Amino acid sequence: MNPLKSIPLKLIYRSVLIVLLTFFIISLVVALKINISSLKMSTSIGILNEEKLLVQFFKFENHTFFPKLKPRVFTVPKITNVIFQIATTIKPTDARTFLGNEIPGLRMNNTEIAVAGEGTNLRNLPNESAPPDKVLQNARKASEELLKGIQQKDDDAPKNPAAKSVFIYHSHSWESFLPVLENASNPDDAISSDERVNVIGLGNRLAKDLMSKGIGVEHDKTNMTQELVKKGWPSTKAYTESREIVEAAANHDQLKFFIDIHRDSLGKQITTKTINGTSYARLYFVVGKENKNYLENLELAKELNGELEKKYPGISRGVFLKTYKEGDGVYNQDLSNNAMLLEIGGVDNSLSELHNTIDVFSDIFADYYWKSNESKEVNGRG
Repeated sequence: MNPLKSIPLKLIYRSVLIVLLTFFIISLVVALKINISSLKMSTSIGILNEEKLLVQFFKFENHTFFPKLKPRVFTVPKITNVIFQIATTIKPTDARTFLGNEIPGLRMNNTEIAVAGEGTNLRNLPNESAPPDKVLQNARKASEELLKGIQQKDDDAPKNPAAKSVFIYHSHSWESFLPVLENASNPDDAISSDERVNVIGLGNRLAKDLMSKGIGVEHDKTNMTQELVKKGWPSTKAYTESREIVEAAANHDQLKFFIDIHRDSLGKQITTKTINGTSYARLYFVVGKENKNYLENLELAKELNGELEKKYPGISRGVFLKTYKEGDGVYNQDLSNNAMLLEIGGVDNSLSELHNTIDVFSDIFADYYWKSNESKEVNGRG
Protein backbone atom coordinates (compact mmCIF):
# COMPACT_ATOMS: atom_id res chain seq x y z
CA MET A 1 0.00 0.00 0.00
CA ASN A 2 1.31 3.41 -0.99
CA PRO A 3 1.63 5.48 2.25
CA LEU A 4 1.03 8.72 0.31
CA LYS A 5 -2.51 7.58 -0.55
CA SER A 6 -3.45 7.65 3.13
CA ILE A 7 -2.61 11.34 3.37
CA PRO A 8 -5.56 13.59 2.46
CA LEU A 9 -4.93 15.83 -0.54
CA LYS A 10 -6.28 18.80 1.41
CA LEU A 11 -3.51 18.40 4.00
CA ILE A 12 -0.86 18.23 1.28
CA TYR A 13 -2.20 21.35 -0.41
CA ARG A 14 -2.25 23.24 2.89
CA SER A 15 1.32 22.24 3.69
CA VAL A 16 2.54 23.34 0.27
CA LEU A 17 0.68 26.66 0.56
CA ILE A 18 2.17 27.34 4.02
CA VAL A 19 5.69 26.67 2.71
CA LEU A 20 5.12 28.92 -0.31
CA LEU A 21 3.64 31.67 1.87
CA THR A 22 6.60 31.50 4.24
CA PHE A 23 9.10 31.82 1.38
CA PHE A 24 7.06 34.67 -0.11
CA ILE A 25 7.10 36.64 3.17
CA ILE A 26 10.85 36.07 3.63
CA SER A 27 11.49 37.20 0.06
CA LEU A 28 9.33 40.29 0.58
CA VAL A 29 11.14 41.25 3.77
CA VAL A 30 14.56 40.84 2.10
CA ALA A 31 13.56 42.65 -1.11
CA LEU A 32 12.04 45.63 0.65
CA LYS A 33 14.80 45.73 3.30
CA ILE A 34 12.23 45.81 6.07
CA ASN A 35 13.79 46.37 9.47
CA ILE A 36 12.21 43.97 11.98
CA SER A 37 13.30 44.99 15.49
CA SER A 38 12.89 42.74 18.51
CA LEU A 39 10.52 45.33 20.00
CA LYS A 40 8.32 45.23 16.90
CA MET A 41 8.39 41.44 16.95
CA SER A 42 7.40 41.15 20.62
CA THR A 43 4.64 43.73 20.18
CA SER A 44 3.15 41.88 17.23
CA ILE A 45 3.41 38.44 18.83
CA GLY A 46 1.70 39.94 21.88
CA ILE A 47 -1.56 39.40 20.02
CA LEU A 48 -1.22 35.74 21.01
CA ASN A 49 -1.71 34.61 24.59
CA GLU A 50 1.60 33.09 25.75
CA GLU A 51 0.09 30.54 28.13
CA LYS A 52 -2.46 29.30 25.61
CA LEU A 53 0.27 29.23 22.98
CA LEU A 54 2.34 26.83 25.11
CA VAL A 55 -0.69 24.63 25.74
CA GLN A 56 -1.39 24.55 22.00
CA PHE A 57 2.14 23.28 21.30
CA PHE A 58 1.57 20.45 23.80
CA LYS A 59 -1.67 19.59 22.06
CA PHE A 60 0.10 19.37 18.71
CA GLU A 61 2.21 16.52 20.10
CA ASN A 62 -0.59 14.65 21.82
CA HIS A 63 -4.24 15.34 20.96
CA THR A 64 -5.43 13.87 24.27
CA PHE A 65 -3.96 16.92 26.05
CA PHE A 66 -6.49 19.64 26.79
CA PRO A 67 -9.25 18.29 24.51
CA LYS A 68 -11.51 21.24 25.34
CA LEU A 69 -9.00 24.01 24.59
CA LYS A 70 -11.11 26.92 23.39
CA PRO A 71 -10.82 29.34 21.76
CA ARG A 72 -8.11 28.19 19.39
CA VAL A 73 -4.82 30.05 19.65
CA PHE A 74 -3.83 29.73 16.00
CA THR A 75 -6.56 31.30 13.90
CA VAL A 76 -6.30 32.81 10.44
CA PRO A 77 -7.09 36.39 11.62
CA LYS A 78 -4.51 36.25 14.42
CA ILE A 79 -1.72 34.80 12.27
CA THR A 80 -2.55 37.28 9.50
CA ASN A 81 -2.41 40.19 11.95
CA VAL A 82 0.95 39.07 13.34
CA ILE A 83 2.51 38.75 9.88
CA PHE A 84 0.95 42.02 8.70
CA GLN A 85 2.18 44.01 11.72
CA ILE A 86 5.71 42.60 11.58
CA ALA A 87 6.02 43.30 7.87
CA THR A 88 4.41 46.76 7.68
CA THR A 89 4.52 48.26 11.22
CA ILE A 90 0.82 48.99 10.70
CA LYS A 91 -1.57 47.96 13.45
CA PRO A 92 -5.08 47.57 12.02
CA THR A 93 -6.74 48.70 15.27
CA ASP A 94 -4.64 51.88 15.64
CA ALA A 95 -5.43 54.75 13.26
CA ARG A 96 -2.11 56.45 14.05
CA THR A 97 -0.19 53.78 12.15
CA PHE A 98 -2.24 54.48 8.99
CA LEU A 99 -2.34 58.28 9.12
CA GLY A 100 0.68 59.17 11.25
CA ASN A 101 2.74 60.35 8.31
CA GLU A 102 -0.15 62.28 6.74
CA ILE A 103 -1.62 64.23 9.69
CA PRO A 104 0.86 66.51 11.52
CA GLY A 105 1.19 65.72 15.21
CA LEU A 106 -0.68 62.41 15.11
CA ARG A 107 2.46 60.40 15.79
CA MET A 108 3.62 62.69 18.61
CA ASN A 109 1.89 60.48 21.17
CA ASN A 110 2.70 56.84 20.49
CA THR A 111 1.30 55.56 23.78
CA GLU A 112 -0.11 52.11 23.16
CA ILE A 113 -3.38 51.03 24.74
CA ALA A 114 -2.72 47.52 26.07
CA VAL A 115 -6.09 47.38 27.84
CA ALA A 116 -8.70 50.04 27.14
CA GLY A 117 -10.81 51.14 30.07
CA GLU A 118 -14.27 52.66 29.79
CA GLY A 119 -14.16 55.68 27.48
CA THR A 120 -10.47 55.33 26.69
CA ASN A 121 -9.50 56.27 23.14
CA LEU A 122 -6.83 58.13 21.17
CA ARG A 123 -8.28 61.51 22.23
CA ASN A 124 -7.74 61.07 25.98
CA LEU A 125 -4.49 59.14 26.24
CA PRO A 126 -2.35 59.83 29.32
CA ASN A 127 0.13 62.58 28.55
CA GLU A 128 3.23 62.71 30.70
CA SER A 129 4.53 66.27 30.92
CA ALA A 130 6.59 67.59 33.80
CA PRO A 131 5.72 71.15 34.95
CA PRO A 132 8.13 74.01 34.18
CA ASP A 133 10.91 74.23 36.77
CA LYS A 134 9.79 77.69 37.96
CA VAL A 135 6.31 76.31 38.63
CA LEU A 136 7.76 73.25 40.34
CA GLN A 137 9.65 75.40 42.83
CA ASN A 138 6.56 77.50 43.56
CA ALA A 139 4.69 74.79 45.48
CA ARG A 140 1.19 75.62 46.72
CA LYS A 141 0.11 75.46 50.34
CA ALA A 142 -2.62 73.17 51.53
CA SER A 143 -5.97 74.77 52.27
CA GLU A 144 -6.38 74.22 56.01
CA GLU A 145 -10.01 75.29 55.77
CA LEU A 146 -10.80 72.63 53.20
CA LEU A 147 -8.83 69.95 55.02
CA LYS A 148 -10.93 70.46 58.15
CA GLY A 149 -13.99 69.09 56.43
CA ILE A 150 -12.32 66.00 55.02
CA GLN A 151 -12.56 62.81 57.00
CA GLN A 152 -9.08 61.37 57.44
CA LYS A 153 -8.09 57.94 58.67
CA ASP A 154 -6.99 57.63 62.29
CA ASP A 155 -3.40 58.74 62.85
CA ASP A 156 -2.64 55.46 64.61
CA ALA A 157 -1.03 53.31 61.96
CA PRO A 158 -1.52 49.53 62.12
CA LYS A 159 1.47 47.42 63.06
CA ASN A 160 3.86 47.00 60.17
CA PRO A 161 4.92 43.34 59.78
CA ALA A 162 8.65 42.73 60.22
CA ALA A 163 8.96 41.21 56.75
CA LYS A 164 8.60 44.06 54.25
CA SER A 165 7.52 42.92 50.79
CA VAL A 166 6.00 46.06 49.21
CA PHE A 167 7.97 49.22 48.41
CA ILE A 168 5.98 52.40 47.74
CA TYR A 169 7.67 55.50 46.33
CA HIS A 170 6.94 58.65 44.30
CA SER A 171 9.07 59.79 41.37
CA HIS A 172 6.88 62.91 41.13
CA SER A 173 6.25 63.51 44.81
CA TRP A 174 5.10 67.09 44.11
CA GLU A 175 1.96 66.02 42.27
CA SER A 176 -1.07 67.32 44.16
CA PHE A 177 -4.77 68.13 43.71
CA LEU A 178 -6.47 71.49 43.12
CA PRO A 179 -9.45 71.06 45.51
CA VAL A 180 -7.18 71.05 48.59
CA LEU A 181 -4.75 73.82 47.64
CA GLU A 182 -4.88 77.57 48.28
CA ASN A 183 -5.42 79.84 45.27
CA ALA A 184 -4.97 77.00 42.81
CA SER A 185 -7.10 76.77 39.68
CA ASN A 186 -4.76 75.95 36.78
CA PRO A 187 -3.61 72.32 36.34
CA ASP A 188 0.00 73.53 36.59
CA ASP A 189 -0.84 74.82 40.08
CA ALA A 190 -1.49 71.30 41.40
CA ILE A 191 1.93 71.10 43.05
CA SER A 192 2.67 70.84 46.76
CA SER A 193 5.32 69.60 49.18
CA ASP A 194 2.69 69.02 51.87
CA GLU A 195 2.37 65.25 52.33
CA ARG A 196 -1.25 65.59 53.39
CA VAL A 197 -2.31 66.77 49.93
CA ASN A 198 0.15 65.28 47.44
CA VAL A 199 0.75 61.75 46.19
CA ILE A 200 2.87 60.91 49.25
CA GLY A 201 -0.36 61.16 51.22
CA LEU A 202 -1.87 58.55 48.89
CA GLY A 203 1.15 56.36 49.57
CA ASN A 204 0.56 56.77 53.31
CA ARG A 205 -3.02 55.62 52.89
CA LEU A 206 -2.05 52.63 50.77
CA ALA A 207 0.69 51.65 53.23
CA LYS A 208 -1.78 51.70 56.15
CA ASP A 209 -4.32 49.68 54.19
CA LEU A 210 -1.80 47.01 53.28
CA MET A 211 -0.32 46.83 56.78
CA SER A 212 -3.81 46.31 58.19
CA LYS A 213 -4.05 43.30 55.87
CA GLY A 214 -0.81 41.80 57.18
CA ILE A 215 1.44 42.97 54.34
CA GLY A 216 4.74 44.61 55.32
CA VAL A 217 5.43 47.94 53.61
CA GLU A 218 8.41 50.22 53.19
CA HIS A 219 7.34 53.71 52.10
CA ASP A 220 9.86 56.19 50.70
CA LYS A 221 8.75 59.82 51.19
CA THR A 222 11.65 61.63 49.54
CA ASN A 223 10.82 65.22 48.54
CA MET A 224 11.87 64.92 44.91
CA THR A 225 11.66 68.67 44.29
CA GLN A 226 14.30 69.32 46.94
CA GLU A 227 16.58 66.57 45.64
CA LEU A 228 16.37 67.83 42.05
CA VAL A 229 17.07 71.42 43.14
CA LYS A 230 20.11 70.27 45.16
CA LYS A 231 21.62 68.68 42.07
CA GLY A 232 20.54 71.43 39.71
CA TRP A 233 18.51 68.93 37.71
CA PRO A 234 15.30 69.69 35.77
CA SER A 235 12.08 67.91 36.64
CA THR A 236 12.57 65.63 33.62
CA LYS A 237 15.38 63.91 35.57
CA ALA A 238 12.99 62.72 38.29
CA TYR A 239 13.21 59.06 37.25
CA THR A 240 16.99 59.22 37.31
CA GLU A 241 16.78 60.43 40.91
CA SER A 242 14.15 57.88 41.96
CA ARG A 243 16.14 55.09 40.32
CA GLU A 244 18.82 55.42 43.01
CA ILE A 245 16.11 54.96 45.63
CA VAL A 246 14.59 51.89 43.94
CA GLU A 247 17.97 50.29 43.25
CA ALA A 248 18.83 50.48 46.95
CA ALA A 249 15.45 48.97 47.86
CA ALA A 250 15.76 46.23 45.23
CA ASN A 251 18.90 44.96 46.98
CA HIS A 252 16.71 43.77 49.86
CA ASP A 253 15.57 40.23 49.14
CA GLN A 254 12.30 40.64 51.02
CA LEU A 255 10.95 43.49 48.88
CA LYS A 256 9.05 41.96 45.97
CA PHE A 257 6.62 44.63 44.74
CA PHE A 258 7.52 48.19 43.75
CA ILE A 259 4.72 50.75 43.35
CA ASP A 260 5.34 54.26 42.02
CA ILE A 261 2.23 56.39 42.71
CA HIS A 262 1.38 59.38 40.49
CA ARG A 263 -1.64 61.43 39.48
CA ASP A 264 -2.78 62.40 35.97
CA SER A 265 -3.09 65.94 34.61
CA LEU A 266 -6.53 65.52 33.00
CA GLY A 267 -9.76 66.96 34.41
CA LYS A 268 -12.51 65.53 36.57
CA GLN A 269 -14.82 64.47 33.73
CA ILE A 270 -12.30 61.87 32.60
CA THR A 271 -10.70 60.98 35.93
CA THR A 272 -13.84 60.35 38.01
CA LYS A 273 -16.36 57.50 38.13
CA THR A 274 -19.44 57.00 40.28
CA ILE A 275 -20.11 53.35 41.16
CA ASN A 276 -23.13 52.37 43.28
CA GLY A 277 -23.48 55.93 44.53
CA THR A 278 -19.80 56.32 45.55
CA SER A 279 -17.44 58.62 43.69
CA TYR A 280 -13.99 57.26 42.83
CA ALA A 281 -10.88 58.74 41.25
CA ARG A 282 -10.15 56.58 38.23
CA LEU A 283 -6.75 54.93 38.01
CA TYR A 284 -4.60 53.37 35.32
CA PHE A 285 -1.33 51.49 34.88
CA VAL A 286 1.71 52.56 32.87
CA VAL A 287 4.20 49.94 31.69
CA GLY A 288 7.60 50.99 30.32
CA LYS A 289 8.07 49.29 26.97
CA GLU A 290 11.80 50.06 26.74
CA ASN A 291 12.40 47.45 29.45
CA LYS A 292 13.29 44.24 27.60
CA ASN A 293 11.36 42.20 30.19
CA TYR A 294 8.33 44.47 30.11
CA LEU A 295 5.92 41.62 29.32
CA GLU A 296 6.11 40.33 32.93
CA ASN A 297 5.18 43.72 34.33
CA LEU A 298 2.49 44.02 31.70
CA GLU A 299 0.92 40.74 32.83
CA LEU A 300 0.88 41.94 36.45
CA ALA A 301 -0.81 45.19 35.44
CA LYS A 302 -3.36 43.33 33.30
CA GLU A 303 -4.22 40.92 36.10
CA LEU A 304 -4.74 43.64 38.71
CA ASN A 305 -6.63 45.77 36.20
CA GLY A 306 -8.91 42.85 35.35
CA GLU A 307 -9.77 42.21 39.00
CA LEU A 308 -10.46 45.89 39.59
CA GLU A 309 -12.83 46.01 36.63
CA LYS A 310 -14.66 42.86 37.73
CA LYS A 311 -15.60 44.37 41.08
CA TYR A 312 -15.70 48.08 40.16
CA PRO A 313 -16.55 48.42 36.46
CA GLY A 314 -15.24 51.68 35.03
CA ILE A 315 -12.83 52.48 37.86
CA SER A 316 -9.84 51.90 35.57
CA ARG A 317 -8.88 53.84 32.47
CA GLY A 318 -6.80 50.87 31.38
CA VAL A 319 -3.21 49.74 30.92
CA PHE A 320 -0.84 51.76 28.74
CA LEU A 321 2.54 51.03 27.20
CA LYS A 322 5.03 53.89 26.81
CA THR A 323 8.38 54.24 25.09
CA TYR A 324 11.13 56.86 25.30
CA LYS A 325 9.07 59.03 22.95
CA GLU A 326 6.35 59.50 25.57
CA GLY A 327 8.44 59.78 28.72
CA ASP A 328 11.04 57.80 30.59
CA GLY A 329 10.14 54.57 28.80
CA VAL A 330 11.46 52.30 31.58
CA TYR A 331 10.14 53.81 34.83
CA ASN A 332 12.55 51.70 36.94
CA GLN A 333 10.55 48.61 35.96
CA ASP A 334 13.65 46.82 34.71
CA LEU A 335 14.65 46.42 38.37
CA SER A 336 11.77 44.05 39.14
CA ASN A 337 9.21 41.93 37.32
CA ASN A 338 6.69 43.08 39.94
CA ALA A 339 7.03 46.82 39.38
CA MET A 340 4.18 49.13 38.50
CA LEU A 341 3.51 52.79 37.85
CA LEU A 342 0.06 53.57 39.19
CA GLU A 343 -1.68 56.81 38.23
CA ILE A 344 -4.53 57.65 40.60
CA GLY A 345 -7.00 60.40 39.80
CA GLY A 346 -6.32 63.77 38.21
CA VAL A 347 -5.79 67.39 39.22
CA ASP A 348 -9.50 67.93 40.01
CA ASN A 349 -10.15 64.93 42.24
CA SER A 350 -10.98 65.36 45.92
CA LEU A 351 -9.16 63.49 48.68
CA SER A 352 -12.28 61.49 49.50
CA GLU A 353 -12.46 60.24 45.88
CA LEU A 354 -8.74 59.42 45.92
CA HIS A 355 -8.97 57.62 49.26
CA ASN A 356 -11.93 55.57 48.04
CA THR A 357 -9.83 54.35 45.13
CA ILE A 358 -6.78 53.64 47.29
CA ASP A 359 -8.93 51.49 49.57
CA VAL A 360 -10.31 49.55 46.59
CA PHE A 361 -6.87 49.03 45.07
CA SER A 362 -5.46 47.82 48.39
CA ASP A 363 -8.20 45.17 48.61
CA ILE A 364 -7.52 43.94 45.07
CA PHE A 365 -3.76 43.99 45.51
CA ALA A 366 -3.92 42.17 48.87
CA ASP A 367 -6.03 39.39 47.32
CA TYR A 368 -3.50 39.03 44.52
CA TYR A 369 -0.59 39.13 46.97
CA TRP A 370 -1.89 36.37 49.24
CA LYS A 371 -2.99 34.16 46.33
CA SER A 372 0.45 34.59 44.80
CA ASN A 373 2.12 33.59 48.08
CA GLU A 374 -0.12 30.52 48.43
CA SER A 375 0.78 29.47 44.89
CA LYS A 376 4.51 29.75 45.64
CA GLU A 377 4.15 27.70 48.80
CA VAL A 378 2.28 24.95 46.95
CA ASN A 379 5.03 24.88 44.31
CA GLY A 380 7.74 24.76 46.95
CA ARG A 381 9.05 28.24 46.24
CA GLY A 382 7.75 29.99 49.34
